[in-house]
Amino acid sequence: MAGGTRVAFAVSGSGPPLLVAPGWLSNLELDWSIPAQRLFYESLSSGRSLVRYDRPGCGLSDPYDGPRSVQHELDTLAAVVAALQVERFDLFGWSLGAPVAAAWAAAHPESVSRLVLYGGWASGAAIGDDASREHVLGLLATHWGLGSDVLTELFAPDADPGTRRVLAEYQRASSSAETAVALLGLAYRLDVSESVPHVQAPTLVLHRDRDRAAPPEQGRLLAAQIPGARHVELTGRSHLPSMGDSRAVVDQVRRFLRLRPLRAAAPIGLTARQAEVASLVAQGLTNREIAERLQISERSAESHLERIRDRLGLRSRAQLAAWYTAQHSP
Repeated sequence: MAGGTRVAFAVSGSGPPLLVAPGWLSNLELDWSIPAQRLFYESLSSGRSLVRYDRPGCGLSDPYDGPRSVQHELDTLAAVVAALQVERFDLFGWSLGAPVAAAWAAAHPESVSRLVLYGGWASGAAIGDDASREHVLGLLATHWGLGSDVLTELFAPDADPGTRRVLAEYQRASSSAETAVALLGLAYRLDVSESVPHVQAPTLVLHRDRDRAAPPEQGRLLAAQIPGARHVELTGRSHLPSMGDSRAVVDQVRRFLRLRPLRAAAPIGLTARQAEVASLVAQGLTNREIAERLQISERSAESHLERIRDRLGLRSRAQLAAWYTAQHSP
């Protein structure tokens, strides 16, 4: 980018490119340590070269304390596109990334084959009222730990307590409090109402019907303002697409992108015995208790657990418990 700021990006899967404009905060490395998020992105990368990036000041990208604006977001996306050396791609923007993706598609119609917007808005002023916005920004600025906990409850109410705890830690590890405040402030100020009517790409607008972080009516408004856009309102409360019924989101996106349906809703890749062990870990049992329950040696229980973590790329029992719960949530 201008000024020498480096933007980190990662590519997974194979096929035509699908770029993801991220939500509020992101961390390319930690995304893979949260099982539900890893599964979500892996599901999208089947048949596509999925490109994720961290905006400056977040995750693995360079620090940045300059002004936040729509233009800066577009410059960041432009830097990723230039590094990839692609001329045309599908674009998926969620949360804060949704209006950014819509603005890009409007400004660069020749580059976007298909556009997917999830949990977005046309005007950030519609997210709460002045008092609530000031309260949240003040909380983040003065109590980053508590603020991230509060927003996690808002973003992922369908997640289990363990996953919400991991998500709050993820936010704090992804940026400083100052960056979090600046980006949320941008979300509140951002208005793409004038640009979205110029979007030419076929567009799918997804929103959950009880999303408290982004008003569902904003999803309807986005779809109404984009010529020919298709609007699908999904059932659920979670703002994060990887939480709650993430399979419904994945299915809609893959169908719109003309990708083959996934064969299994949650391919866990574990043997029957490993699945039993994972279930007991999620229930909070120790290795000794697991051994007693399954009538195996404690060493066998430890070996099963080690192989499960290696297969899933997890580092701790807490991550395994969160992953298992996410796969089996109603």
